[in-house]
Amino acid sequence: MDKFKAVLDLHLKYHSALGYGLVTLLTAGGERIFSAVVFQCPCSATWNLPYGLVFLLVPALVLFLMGYMLSARTWRLLTGCCARGARARCSSGLRGVLVCAQISAAAALAPLTWVAVALLGGSFYECAASGSIFLAQRLCQNRDSVCVSKLPQVPCSKTLPPDVKELLPELKAQSQVLGWILIAAVIIFLLVFTSVNRCMSPVSFLQLKFWKIYLEKEQEILKSQAEEHATELAKENIKCFFECSHPKECSTPSMKDWQQISSLYTFNPKNQYYSMLHKYVSRKEKSSSVRSSEGEAVIPVLGFVDSTANIPEL
Repeated sequence: MDKFKAVLDLHLKYHSALGYGLVTLLTAGGERIFSAVVFQCPCSATWNLPYGLVFLLVPALVLFLMGYMLSARTWRLLTGCCARGARARCSSGLRGVLVCAQISAAAALAPLTWVAVALLGGSFYECAASGSIFLAQRLCQNRDSVCVSKLPQVPCSKTLPPDVKELLPELKAQSQVLGWILIAAVIIFLLVFTSVNRCMSPVSFLQLKFWKIYLEKEQEILKSQAEEHATELAKENIKCFFECSHPKECSTPSMKDWQQISSLYTFNPKNQYYSMLHKYVSRKEKSSSVRSSEGEAVIPVLGFVDSTANIPEL
C-alpha cells in the first residue's frame, strides 16, 4: 500500500512531465510503425517527393491540430466567443496572440517529435529527396550521366550502378543530421524559453508550487461540488415532473457568473488571486465584474492556471 501511495504521489507531482514523456514515446512508436509497416516508397520521379513529404509532414500537422483540440486553454478561449454580444468576453490583440502562442508551443511537442524521429530513421527523407530535381542535380555532380534518372529508384532498388547506389547512405546521413539539428534546436529553445519565463516570474519558486497545489485542490472540490449540486437539481426536477408539483428554490450561479470564472486568467501584483474563481469570490462584493483592469496581464509562467486538466470534465 505504501509503494502504491508513493507511485501515486510521484504521478501527482510530475504528472505534466510524465504526460509530455508519454506523448513523446507514443509519437516515436507510431512513427516507427508507420515507417516499417505502412510506408512504401513508390520509387517514381513523379511521386517520390510528394509521397515522402506527405508521410513526413501531414502526420505532424494532424498531431499539431490534435494538440490544439486536447488543450483546455483552447476551449476556454473559444467557448462562447461567437455568441451575440460576446466580443467583450473574448481575448483580443496582444493578449489573444500571447495565449495562442503558448497553446501552439505546447501543441508543437508531438509533431516535432514525429519529424525528428522520422528524420533519424531516414526512410521518409530518402524517398522525398530522391524525387527532388534540385537535390538530384547536386547529388549527381561528377557522377554518371544516368544518375539523375536512376536516383528515384535508389530507396528500393538494388540493381543500380555502384556510384548511384552509394547515394543512399549519403541521403540517410543528410536526414539524420537534419534530425539531430532539429532536436538540438528544440532543446535549446525550450531551455531558453523556460529560463526566461521563470526569470520573469512575478512570484517566487515556493509560491509557484503552492499555487499549483491550490489549483489542483480547487478543481477537485469544484468538480465534487458541481456533481453534488447537479445531482440535487436533477433529482428535484425529475421529482416535480412525476409528482406534477412546483420545484423548491435551488440557487445556481447565473450565466454571467459562469462567464466570469471561465475567462482567461490575468495577473495583477496588487491583488494576487490564484484563479478566476478566487478573483470572482474576492471581488464579488466590490464590483459586479471581474474583467481585466489596469495593471493586469497574461503572464506566460502562469499559463497553467487556465490549463487545469479537470476543466473539460465539468
